[in-house]
Amino acid sequence: MYAIVKAGSTQQKVAVGDVIEIDRVDGEAGSSLTLPVVLVVDGEKVTSTGLDKASVSAEVVGAAKGPKIIIQKYKNKTGYKKRQGHRQKYTQVKVTAINA
Repeated sequence: MYAIVKAGSTQQKVAVGDVIEIDRVDGEAGSSLTLPVVLVVDGEKVTSTGLDKASVSAEVVGAAKGPKIIIQKYKNKTGYKKRQGHRQKYTQVKVTAINA
């Protein structure tokens, strides 16, 4: 059994026991949270309607950071150079239950 959940602006496929990275949310390690469900698949049965009662329970594992991304701008013959870095912050969560 697996579910497609919405976490931030992305959708991810999860099953019980999976550890996924979602956009940073407030919460300490060990706290629980619920994620809204978009689709539930149980064997051959696919449920996409009536999901207002369905939810995915998850436990916060800890914080994580994504890879460093370098943004570099350059204009020829003007001496203009600009360099900037970015590192996205994530929260690791472990899926504990899928309530369909």
